[in-house]
Amino acid sequence: MTSQILRDARKYEEEMERRIAKAVRPSFHLSARVGWMNDPNGFSFYKGKYHLFYQYNPYDTHWSTMHWAHAVSEDLLHWENLPVALAPDMDYDKDGCFSGNAISLLDGRQLLMYTGVAKETLPDGSKREVQTQCIAVGDGMEYEKYIQNPVLDERHLPENASRYDFRDPKLWRETDGSYRCVVANCTQNKDGRILLYSSQDGFSWKYEGILAENRGRFGMMWECPDFFELDGRQVLLTSPQDMMPQGFEYHNGNGTLCLIGMYDKQTGAFTEQSNQAVDYGIDFYAPQTILTPDGRRVMIGWMQNWDTCTIHCDERPWFGQMSLPRELFIRNGRLCQRPIHELEQMHDQKVEYKNVMFTDVLKLEGIQGRKIDMELTIQPGDHTMYHKFAVRFAQNDTYQTSISYRPHESIVKVDRKHSGSRRAIIHQRRCLVKSTEKAIKLRIILDQFSVEVFVNDGDYVLSATFYTDPIVDGISFFADGLVCMNVVKYDLIDNYKKE
Repeated sequence: MTSQILRDARKYEEEMERRIAKAVRPSFHLSARVGWMNDPNGFSFYKGKYHLFYQYNPYDTHWSTMHWAHAVSEDLLHWENLPVALAPDMDYDKDGCFSGNAISLLDGRQLLMYTGVAKETLPDGSKREVQTQCIAVGDGMEYEKYIQNPVLDERHLPENASRYDFRDPKLWRETDGSYRCVVANCTQNKDGRILLYSSQDGFSWKYEGILAENRGRFGMMWECPDFFELDGRQVLLTSPQDMMPQGFEYHNGNGTLCLIGMYDKQTGAFTEQSNQAVDYGIDFYAPQTILTPDGRRVMIGWMQNWDTCTIHCDERPWFGQMSLPRELFIRNGRLCQRPIHELEQMHDQKVEYKNVMFTDVLKLEGIQGRKIDMELTIQPGDHTMYHKFAVRFAQNDTYQTSISYRPHESIVKVDRKHSGSRRAIIHQRRCLVKSTEKAIKLRIILDQFSVEVFVNDGDYVLSATFYTDPIVDGISFFADGLVCMNVVKYDLIDNYKKE
């Protein structure tokens, strides 16, 4: 039975969505239907469509008591909003339905597993959020919460585990039909770890052991885990809180961590072999992945940053968007990413320049726009190495955001300090690009209020949001020294035709 809390949320979002003009939203990045969006949840393929749920407060553009919003897509670029899937309407989740995942059951139903939050009063009068894992089952539209919720609570935790930091389950099915999930947790002194659980039917779960431990290396509590096989290796993604930088890695404090290694299914042991950041830009957190029907591992993340997301325009009735979905692969021992190939179906109005030699500032006819896919190849114009190259976009006489490269330092930087922000928030991030090639390749994707830069065919990615007025669409190039540049630019148009 649908609760009044859920009915109220559905009515409110439907009424408010009508007031939001399509022109003030991203074109092909999923944005909040209304109100606030954060972590992607329940990224899955069910009944012929991709489903994406997300952390959601329909009533305000700031974080509050979390619901699960719901959207579906046939191509991962054009999304249809569905009614709110989950609302905080039970005793065990009355203070929030936090992050989780979705999977198809063998009987054809879709199972959602999420973190229920209920505050308890401590002896000193303060309140703490007790977190448990809960289940809802449905048909892709309506979901009923399991009568025996929660299915995982403090009874299923190892010694020295925090019952207040126990969240974000991620599910998968093994080849024998049984289920596994990983859940984020930390010790009593806030050191992050990932716990492994198993189930024969998706409803009754048992603790298997600690899959991975921080041991003081990467921040504190680890959030939003994902665990999957990729190109013969095992990958663990997680989003640690309060990380310290390590060289040019992990500069976002609350950022994204990738551990690559090997996994023994028989013993449940994961052996780490390497670590790296997932995204080197300003705005990316809490990614989830899916194995598509055609065998690709595709990832999507919340395109925001916890240190800057509280400062935004309260006049806009929505806040938050997802990243472009990205295909993952391993090359030379690193997790690499490329835009999903479906984006190429939106290509229109190709403009190309080859072997453009220039110094100082350059503008090229036909190179402009705020919804574009542009690839640049940059190399020295003569025997001497140039000092700096930059491309500036969302640009006019007042505003600009830029991507720059300094070859002597091998540093790529995203910079939005002149994008129109009136606050001294985080405006820059840098990435150390390790390459033996003299040329660098930058694929830059713009969608109204965001930029995603794929460096050297996906070795590194930098993501950032900015809120310059969409009518500001100039693009220029800058070189300190002689540069030889190739440019291919496509406009990205909404040519989607629903069957």
